[in-house]
Amino acid sequence: MVSQTDWVERLNSESANRDEAITQLRAILIRGLQKALSSKGVDNAFVEDITQDALLRILDSLETFEGRSQFTTWAMAIAIRTAVSEMRRRHFKDVSLEQVINHDDGQVVELEDSDTVTVSATLDKEILYANLRRLIESDLTQHQQTVIRALLGGMPVETIADRLGTNRNAVYKTMHDARTKLKRAFESSGVSREDIQGILAGGA
Repeated sequence: MVSQTDWVERLNSESANRDEAITQLRAILIRGLQKALSSKGVDNAFVEDITQDALLRILDSLETFEGRSQFTTWAMAIAIRTAVSEMRRRHFKDVSLEQVINHDDGQVVELEDSDTVTVSATLDKEILYANLRRLIESDLTQHQQTVIRALLGGMPVETIADRLGTNRNAVYKTMHDARTKLKRAFESSGVSREDIQGILAGGA
């Protein structure tokens, strides 16, 4: 069994066993992705592409592995995030900002880090989301409303930036300013930070 330290050492660019380690890790990622995405309707070509992208990210991030989990678990998490990001990008490829920000079907929204929104069990979700919609309309500029509604609709940051003719950094700045306003507005209305954390803690 390969130890966590061995994985990092073998994948290091100066390791003579690097190619063998990459081949082994690639096989692990493919099996894991095929299992995780089995119900998502993706084909083998998609899995192969995601595996390649994930491998590059893993190799670029080896120094960030802290050993808090199994190396393969850490690597698999990167692969899953890569897959989710790509599926979302493809989903929104031909979707306009207007379609996203005007869509309100009452479903639980999905944030940039792909975690399902959760709120305190003591707070009614419908009331919380109604307050969120009200505060978005009353406290944010039109530009901030557009960005936040697109994010709450699940649109990736890169796609929002492309639709607005801007860049990721500008979208992140708008997100930060809007979230700060919304947090203050929620807290002023008597909703605790813990209650709104599930909605406003999403990252890019």
